[in-house]
Amino acid sequence: MFAAANINPNDVASVTIGTTHFVNAVMERDANRLSKVAVIRLSGPFGKHAPPCVDWPDDMRELILGYYALAKGGLEVDGSLISDIDEAEIRSCCQEIKDSGIKSIVVNGVFSPIDTVERQEERAAKIIRDEIPGCDVVCSNEVANLGFLERENAAVLNASILSFARKTIRSFQEPVKKLGLECPVFITQNDGTLLSGEMAARLPIRTFSSGPTNSMRGAAFLVGEELNEAIMVVDIGGTTSDVGLLLANGFPRQQAAYSDLAGVRMNFSCPDVKSIALGGGSIVRKGDCMTIGPDSVGYKLIKEAVVFGGQVLTTTDCAVLSDPTMTVGNRDLVNRALTDEEMVRFKSIVKHKLEKVIDIMKTSPGDVPVLLVGGGAIIAPDVLEGASKVIKPKFAEVANAIGAATARVSAVVDTVKSTESKTTAQLLEEISAEAVGKAVAAGALADSVTIAEIETIPLQYIANRSRFIVRAAGDFDYSRTDLATIPATSKDQTAKAKVEKATSEFQSEADLLAYRPDVRERVWFVNETDLGWISTGCYILGTGGGGSPYPDMIRLHDASVGCGGGMGSPTVGIEKLPGDEMMEAQTELYKICEKRPTHMIALEIGGGNGLQGMILGASLNMDIPCVDGDWMGRAYPEKNQTTPVVFNERCPIWSPVAMSDGNGNVVLIPKATSDLQVERVLRAGLSQMGSQTGCADSPVTGAEMKRWVVQHTISLAWRIGRAVSRARLTNRVDNVAETIIHECGGPQAARVIWKGKIIGVERTLRMGHVYGECIIEGADIVERDDPSQESQAQFKGYIKIPFKNENIAAVKMASIKDVLRTEKQEDVLAIVPDLISVIDAQSGEAIGTPEYRYGLLVIVLGIAASDKWTGTQRGIDIGGPKGLAMPHLEYEPLGKFVTPVSVIDEFDHK
Repeated sequence: MFAAANINPNDVASVTIGTTHFVNAVMERDANRLSKVAVIRLSGPFGKHAPPCVDWPDDMRELILGYYALAKGGLEVDGSLISDIDEAEIRSCCQEIKDSGIKSIVVNGVFSPIDTVERQEERAAKIIRDEIPGCDVVCSNEVANLGFLERENAAVLNASILSFARKTIRSFQEPVKKLGLECPVFITQNDGTLLSGEMAARLPIRTFSSGPTNSMRGAAFLVGEELNEAIMVVDIGGTTSDVGLLLANGFPRQQAAYSDLAGVRMNFSCPDVKSIALGGGSIVRKGDCMTIGPDSVGYKLIKEAVVFGGQVLTTTDCAVLSDPTMTVGNRDLVNRALTDEEMVRFKSIVKHKLEKVIDIMKTSPGDVPVLLVGGGAIIAPDVLEGASKVIKPKFAEVANAIGAATARVSAVVDTVKSTESKTTAQLLEEISAEAVGKAVAAGALADSVTIAEIETIPLQYIANRSRFIVRAAGDFDYSRTDLATIPATSKDQTAKAKVEKATSEFQSEADLLAYRPDVRERVWFVNETDLGWISTGCYILGTGGGGSPYPDMIRLHDASVGCGGGMGSPTVGIEKLPGDEMMEAQTELYKICEKRPTHMIALEIGGGNGLQGMILGASLNMDIPCVDGDWMGRAYPEKNQTTPVVFNERCPIWSPVAMSDGNGNVVLIPKATSDLQVERVLRAGLSQMGSQTGCADSPVTGAEMKRWVVQHTISLAWRIGRAVSRARLTNRVDNVAETIIHECGGPQAARVIWKGKIIGVERTLRMGHVYGECIIEGADIVERDDPSQESQAQFKGYIKIPFKNENIAAVKMASIKDVLRTEKQEDVLAIVPDLISVIDAQSGEAIGTPEYRYGLLVIVLGIAASDKWTGTQRGIDIGGPKGLAMPHLEYEPLGKFVTPVSVIDEFDHK
């Protein structure tokens, strides 16, 4: 390269490498490159029911996790202490770790990303290094942001590849020096920016998924000053086309909060890229219905394609035939490959495939510039619908390398701050300055650093607190000499054995499709498969609220039926894992409540509370059965919005009641004047108890339960989850909505309200609840290769979904301009108490109101509410539009409720 380009090595400022070495080590489960890891949690009493790596594939957990301990420590969301760290306790853990021979340790504290005062993780790390000289210590707050389990998972993987990362990066540096280059070596990370060699050796996990990002950054460089708006980058290789949105700030749009790698759920930043099976080597099959791909000749293109003398007709052959000016291969060999009619069909299919994926990735209905890069870009047309212009720049085939060479330096601050004494603007100014300082410390040239992204999220039930996320970025300071070396240690060693093929305990596809639950003598014995399906169904029945069931999923007539549920903010729930607050509330309640329960029931089936009846009734807790039903049939934001209150046979129902924060603080309400007053008192206490608590409600009689319960809702959640699972297993997610409708009672009881793409979201915090609205533009969300098979779009225009924690209504808009107008009754497609659920069109999973974001393809389902709500005017008043701040609208039934089929009735072994 130096000879061909006549470049003096002394003139080279840096060498930047994009690598898949580290992600491959994890994907391949290679014990020669992965080290055993010990985890010390600073979590106080929280999270003990969900130990580290509990949700990992068995082979991954056994390969990597060598030891864990739960120690004192952790913060509340407001920065106050759950408890301080105990130095003696940590030293005791270190002795056990030392005895096991483990040299890689992760420290993870509750709310550690916002811990700027106590510095608990850093203090614990110093103790560990003193006790175990030469060890590697990873503080979780350096690896990822809020989300306790996901941050811990990322930190554990990072710790496991540290030794291998040092060796690899040294192997990059040594040949560079042999070439006479004295410049530093950098590694690209997943958000399109640089890591110094030293930083990459400490945080190799940040290099995961950097490949697509490099192509997008290279594309931005190639268009130069033309990038003054968001631009769609289509990187067409030999087998696939990778499509992502490059924002006007020069960075790729990132995925939603969570990503999955080798079965491990994490929350570090990854580019939002969609791949389709279309490349320069895709195989073209002629016939009545022409197909392109998904199979490809790949790297064998120059041997197997017709234009190179082969026998396989590829997209490259067809592209050469269509363009007489193209100088690829021997055009004479493809002269008779396609008829004129077939050529028209070929162009139409390629054009349609690209237009479809571009539309999916767009964040607004307007046209966007489209930039084509990669070696396979020759197959793409010069005009695409939805593209304001199509750009094929010079050197597009090496955009990936250009992106690596021109990467910038960035830093992110993700924190929770009080807005009581300072305005949001003042806080953003301080946080932005902190982000700029972190970017400079990471190697950015101070004068070049700018703020690239700002996001502000109000926190539910927490007075005067908001979450702020700020990203700063700048050009690399090539005068820096302190970022070029990797500190050596004498302890770079990994396990000697290589793990063969993964041996997970998860059931095969065939087993899952034929699965039958274990029901014996009217008792359903729930296992992991059941629990996973119930969890999926609970979130869909949550109608956007209730919080994700994920943290709860990983633990799991003369009757007296008790009830328990959680209260709190979803933001707190993803960080402070459940402890014993649910059971402590039950224990304290029955000190003042004489009649103990013989059964448990869930407060609400929607969201995480849908699992609490089973958790409390489990053998490790109260060891009593859980009723297949709940008090809502969905999720509602307030405790008084429950079916026992609707029946109004006695008042209050929910007194006495107990509430615990799991850290030694308990609120008891032995007497109250109304259920609404109980709700108000508990909400007031909630904000002073860490914004996440467990509640225990006084039991009702078996006869009352039978009159008031929404029946078989655990069964319904299971059936919905099974429908989603089967749709994925059979690659039929495109009709997952129809299968969910079937499980809910068919077209008379449920229907698809809308299909389309989210193009707008607004949120505001009032009285502890998050109010807002989501705007969805109608679209055909099913991908089809052949445009002639495209169905007429059934959903045209826009709908608005207002929400108060949960979705309230689906309201039709004639145009985007009508979004701001007041809702009219004739425009209402569905409204509470009927269920309005938004699911991801590409996975079938529920999307909660905190997760609504621009660009998501969604299906909106309407499900008829239980007649326990709709059978009386009181039920409609409490659970309908009047009870959810929309009194100007009237309830009109979406359909007729059908009682779900009981799993116990269907599968009981008679």
